[in-house]
Order: sequence, then C-alpha cells, then structure tokens
Amino acid sequence: MHTLGIVGPGASDLAERLAARLDGRVVTVESFPSADAPLGAPDTDAAYGLADDGSWIGAGGDCDLDTLLDDLAPDTDYLFAAGFPDADLPTVRITGDSEETSATSDGPAETEVTGSLVAEVSDPADADLAGLVETLHATEPHVTLGSLVAEAKRHPDAERSGAIATFTGRVRAKDAEDDDRTTALEFETYEGVADQRMATISEELESRDGVHAVLMHHRTGYVADGEDIVFVVVLAGHRREAFRTVEDGIDRLKDEVPIFKREITVDGDFWVHDRE
Repeated sequence: MHTLGIVGPGASDLAERLAARLDGRVVTVESFPSADAPLGAPDTDAAYGLADDGSWIGAGGDCDLDTLLDDLAPDTDYLFAAGFPDADLPTVRITGDSEETSATSDGPAETEVTGSLVAEVSDPADADLAGLVETLHATEPHVTLGSLVAEAKRHPDAERSGAIATFTGRVRAKDAEDDDRTTALEFETYEGVADQRMATISEELESRDGVHAVLMHHRTGYVADGEDIVFVVVLAGHRREAFRTVEDGIDRLKDEVPIFKREITVDGDFWVHDRE
C-alpha cells in the first residue's frame, strides 16, 4: 500500500483529486477535531451501517492512524492521509498563496511535518497531479504481515497451496534481565541493494519443490522497541516445506542482505557491526 500524507490548506481537496487519477482501491483518511460526545451507539466500541449494495459507514473510538494503516494495508493500494502533520509518512505540504502571507513574515506559513517531505505545493488547484502521482509511486510501500499474507493468497498457485508459514522479527527491549534497555533500532541500506538481494533469495527458495511463493520485507529507518522489523511469508503445498523454507528464508536474509543496524539504548547508541 502506497501512502501519502498531505498537510496545509486544501489538503482534503488535493487528496480527492489525486485519488481520481489512480486505479485500484484508494482510501482517504481525514483528520478532524475530537468529538464532544462518543460517535456511534452508546455503550459500544464501534457502530456500522451497511446497505444492501455493500456501501457502509462506521464510527468508533480507540483508533489511531498507525493502527488504521496496518488494518487497511492488506486490501488497499493507495492511502491519502489529509491533515496529519505528525504522521511518519511521505508528505506533501501545501504552503498556501503568497498573497495571504503577512507582510511581516519571511514567506508563507509552513506546517511542520514529521515524515519525509517529498513535495511542496503553493496552490492545490494548480498542483501538478501527474507529478505527484509519480512521486507517490516512488515512495516505499507500507507493508505489514497481513498485507504479505494477502498477497500470497492472491498468488496464481494459491489453489495448490495447503500452508502459509510466516516469520516476524521485532525489536527486543532486553536479551537478559540486567541488560541496558534497547529503546529502538535504526536500519540503513544501500538504495536498491537490499531489495535486489531479497528478491534473489526469494526466487531461489521458490525453485524448491512444493514452494509457490516467498515474500520478504525488512523495514528501514527508526523502529521502536516492540515494533515489527522483518517479515518472511511462504506459500507452499504442505506444512513441512513451508516451515523449512521460512526458516531458511530468514536465516539467509540475516546472513546475505546488507542491512546496517544501529542500536539505541537508554545509555547510548552504537552500530552493531562495529562490535562484531
């Protein structure tokens, strides 16, 4: 699922115009103020309305953007998040027309963003939509275990498969009780090299009898303790080849894919390869 945050005046309008240019399943998420009263029926966590034609509406509580992204990833091709400057997403910033800028300011008021700034637009009505769509396609997709499993189930050989085995690696806060707590890991790769090497490993494992698909994904950047880092998903005819291949897959990924890890603890940080 490709994601794009849009912040600034007219963010929702720009999201809708971009959505109209895309094929596949497109979702827009808009930030709005907290409700004074709970949305939905009283004493329920969520409420949905469903029509005979399949259209629906829903409301509820206890949901944040990260949770929503993970929930939508398996069945969504594109997601636009309008009005979330604190989201760690590739982001387009709308600066607004210069005429609206105060005479005492140095330039248009700019919304600070947490994610990577991939483009700026002064007026959403005049935005280069084709260029922004190209920028969207160049972003790293939001991948979850669920989205990889869904992809495996859509494989042409899925009807010949009786097993899906998965591995999830996550950030471990401590290896022993007296260890300094690890608060996060940060991963860096040479652009394109890690993806190419993982693709090669997948192809080689898929050549085994009874193995139909091998999918891998390793996150880069900052990953907090308790969060998922890496996924390996194997679609196979039977459980034995599925389990064997998922184990070989993660072992080969760890041994053969050039990914550099910085460990951040409560007492400092260090690059792991410097201590090996």
